[in-house]
Amino acid sequence: MDFQNRAGSKPGSAGVAGSSETNVNRRERQRKLALEVIDLAKDPYFMKNHLGSYECKLCLTLHNNEGSYLAHTQGKKHQTNLARRAARDAQENNQNQNLPLQNSLANKVQIKKIAVKIGRPGYKVTKVRDPITKQLGLLFQIQYPEIADNVIPRYRFMSAYEQHIEAPNKQHQYLLFAAEPYETIAFKVQSKEIDKLEGKFWTHWDTDSKQYSLQFLFKADRPIIQHNNFNIPNPLNPYETAAQK
Repeated sequence: MDFQNRAGSKPGSAGVAGSSETNVNRRERQRKLALEVIDLAKDPYFMKNHLGSYECKLCLTLHNNEGSYLAHTQGKKHQTNLARRAARDAQENNQNQNLPLQNSLANKVQIKKIAVKIGRPGYKVTKVRDPITKQLGLLFQIQYPEIADNVIPRYRFMSAYEQHIEAPNKQHQYLLFAAEPYETIAFKVQSKEIDKLEGKFWTHWDTDSKQYSLQFLFKADRPIIQHNNFNIPNPLNPYETAAQK
């Protein structure tokens, strides 16, 4: 091949090198510089296989000679994998450092045991009316004869849009009762505002009979006339204290 007659070449020279020759020359210079700086014996990812070729254990690539491997280590793929490995090692180190703290916290925090459900409790629902204000309401009496030790029943009003058993209906809401190890039960009631004034709404847990009682009254649709000349206790509340009476 005639290198002297290339465009831009000087008389007597070898001519202007093409892109392929430039790349070969650049890779050779990089290999020589890398061999002066890098000790392949200390590279944990450098491995010579039984065929005499060289492998990168990090990138799983195969190379014919050391120069090819060194050129690979300067490439984008190898550098990206090195950054990923460093980030993963740092994350594992942080987890190992936090492990003693997590173990100490786990020893201090008591893990709540999941109780085996034994079924639904017995219940009784009674419609009530305040004789003074004529407000309508409901009295719930839930029986928990096998309730767990140191457990007090709980209740909660739930909107129809919170449950996923029935189609939501804005005309209704749900009253839930829960106590371990019994299943949680729910009652569908009118979606009206509850009157939670003193004497209108009350709960009572009888530890002897294991009965939980809850009574509430709906707010009256019409204004309630207040009588200032007498103070009559609520006769629907059997657990009203003597002080309240």
